[in-house]
Amino acid sequence: MGEFSVPRHVAIIMDGNGRWAKRRGLPRTMGHRAGCETVEQTVRDAADLGIEYLTVYGFSTENWKRSSEEVGALMQLFRFYIRKLLKVAKEKNVRVLSIGDRTRFDKDLIEGLNRLERETKDNTRMTFILALNYGGRDEIVRAAKKLLKAGEAGELSADDVTEELFSGFLDTAGIPDPDLMIRTSGELRLSNYLLWQLAYSEFYVTDCLWPDLTKRNLKKLSRNIIPERDGSAA
Repeated sequence: MGEFSVPRHVAIIMDGNGRWAKRRGLPRTMGHRAGCETVEQTVRDAADLGIEYLTVYGFSTENWKRSSEEVGALMQLFRFYIRKLLKVAKEKNVRVLSIGDRTRFDKDLIEGLNRLERETKDNTRMTFILALNYGGRDEIVRAAKKLLKAGEAGELSADDVTEELFSGFLDTAGIPDPDLMIRTSGELRLSNYLLWQLAYSEFYVTDCLWPDLTKRNLKKLSRNIIPERDGSAA
């Protein structure tokens, strides 16, 4: 391995909130609250480390299957931390985007996400991407539908379709693929996360539970995992 080279784009599966709470005899909602606080701090830390893009898996399409009580508590946390994130983004010069199908969320939450994107769109230090009501398969299906509609409108033909063109129909259009994917809590699965984008990413799984992640850990996880870039595929 060469000298420390900061990965351009880090994607994170933030797992372990429930286990973190259980170990402390706390309700799962307290684990999610602690996890949101870690997200806030991780945005600060990633910007300080020089990471250009940070994507976190905030709420999956499968998370709706959890109890209505837990889903409701998560929605309330999102409302609260979207406001806090706006302050952090302005302080750290971070642009915020969200990916996923936000149409299922309540109107006020959609408006909060829209405001977050609108008021940070000119920030240049780092781009922070929230995956909310996101699923990799769902994203690919939605992209395929857009592609078919473009074909039906006569805007392109089958011969025009390439990997590059298809990528432009994904939620992450214009965003480079992650160099590194980190999953906390030790689980060895992708959980329907960025299925297209992670094709050539380095994976790192740590037993650290998400609320316990620190700047020191993030730097340790990011350094010396990414091979020196030589322009060739892995």
